[in-house]
Amino acid sequence: MNIATLRLKKSEDKRIRSGHLWIYSNEVDTQQTPLTSFKPGQLVRIEAHNGNAIGTGYINPHSLICARLMSRHSEELLSKDLLVQRLRQALQLREAIFKQPFYRLVFAESDLLPGLIIDRYNDTLVVQITTAGMEQMKDALREALLEIINPSAILLRNDSNIRDMENLPKVVEVLHGNPAKMVELIEHDCRYMIPIWDGQKTGWFYDQCYNRARLSHYVKNKRVLDVFSYIGAWSVQAAYAGANEVYAIDSSANALQWLQENAQLNQVAHKITTIQQDAFKALQQLREAGEKFDVVIIDPPAFMKRRKDIKEGLIAYQRLNELAIRLLTNDGILISASCSMHLQRDDLIRMLGAKGCVNKQHLQILEQGHQAPDHPIHPAILETDYLKAIIARVLKF
Repeated sequence: MNIATLRLKKSEDKRIRSGHLWIYSNEVDTQQTPLTSFKPGQLVRIEAHNGNAIGTGYINPHSLICARLMSRHSEELLSKDLLVQRLRQALQLREAIFKQPFYRLVFAESDLLPGLIIDRYNDTLVVQITTAGMEQMKDALREALLEIINPSAILLRNDSNIRDMENLPKVVEVLHGNPAKMVELIEHDCRYMIPIWDGQKTGWFYDQCYNRARLSHYVKNKRVLDVFSYIGAWSVQAAYAGANEVYAIDSSANALQWLQENAQLNQVAHKITTIQQDAFKALQQLREAGEKFDVVIIDPPAFMKRRKDIKEGLIAYQRLNELAIRLLTNDGILISASCSMHLQRDDLIRMLGAKGCVNKQHLQILEQGHQAPDHPIHPAILETDYLKAIIARVLKF
């Protein structure tokens, strides 16, 4: 099969040869291979400046990340067969780790499937495609998933803002079967109904699974505050693990309604009080009311999605953690998480210690968590190592 060639500038192949999968538009030799000659999603053979083969991938000439490497074999193209091979590899890992079919099946570049996210809810798959190259493979992906998983339903949650970077439309649509509006999930003996059509992202945040497992060590007979609670991943498990009382804060009325239904499903609704409010305002109001909690959980959305967000995002994280610390009883437990890749783990730890000092309190770091193994880290792509979770004891000082 004849495919177009994408040639890189001199020395611009070093990062790719060291393991990375992305090629930026300013790394392309546009004299030899002008970007205007390519179509979004087109398959390409990638070469170094001297013509030596690097591998194959796909291209979007309108994106800053203009190409993504799919194979280091110059004759192996993105196809249904390659999708089947990579999906088998991904499934093998998850089935070896998880006892039940609830996990992130594909984590994009980390599973050597750039532009593809797949979450599994038993026999329902929720798929997010973020690149033009993977968009072109939508039908082949459906066939591959039916061959490997044979799900009853596949839903495409292609409504992420990241698709704007590839000039792709945002849409939610059915790829296979008849996906239900809500699907069941089981995590750490708790049952949840997940709104896969209109919940956040693909419906659930599997990445915090292992960190939520640690809750049972800290919440028994305690008063717990869960900030950015969404549909109750932390709240319901805290109540189920023996917390006496749980307050859950979220700005979304729909999310809190789903949370209450999940609390009822696990027979802990009597323990949970919901607060529909902006998190910062709610925390301030709780402080003014003199409320105190034995455990405070803050698991916010990413405040630093891009480098330009770092300054304002850092201020937001600092303010949020300070408010949380002020609401803790002496000898209380703070669980502070960040999914912002641009906030480094060491910076989060230093921030927590500094905010403790401001309030004349001392923090002891008890545990450090990261994303669950169904979100493996690609060692050459730092962006895949993003989740931090710190469990700290807070004492008067």
